[in-house]
Amino acid sequence: MFDEIMPLGRAFTQQPVAFLGGVVTGALRLNPQKDPLKTWLTRQGIGTQMAKASQGSGQGPETIEID
Repeated sequence: MFDEIMPLGRAFTQQPVAFLGGVVTGALRLNPQKDPLKTWLTRQGIGTQMAKASQGSGQGPETIEID
C-alpha cells in the first residue's frame, strides 16, 4: 500500500504548486481547454498539450506508409 502512495508524495515534494493546482483543477472539474482557465494559462505562457496538438492542418488524420 505504501508503494502506491509514494509517487504522489514524490510529485508533491518536487513540484508542490503544480501538484496542488492539478488537484484543485480536478476537484472543481475545470477543463483547461475552456475559458476562464484556458485564458489564464495563455496569459501565464503555459500551453496545454491538447491545444497544441489540435492546431494542426485541420485536415483530419494523416496517412503514413510503413515499409
